[in-house]
Amino acid sequence: MMEKDEIKGKGKQIKGKVREEAGKLTGDRTEQVKGKVEQVEGKVQEEIGKLKRKAKD
Repeated sequence: MMEKDEIKGKGKQIKGKVREEAGKLTGDRTEQVKGKVEQVEGKVQEEIGKLKRKAKD
């Protein structure tokens, strides 16, 4: 079973990708960068969740 952090991390990655794409469509570089940062944060959170799950096993 997935850890909460894995699920939240995936969600954050998706949200970040949407934000990045919205920034591209509107030409807003700040939103693009914020979206990329959010994706990285989500990936880190997902990996932490994976490590927690593996530690339990």
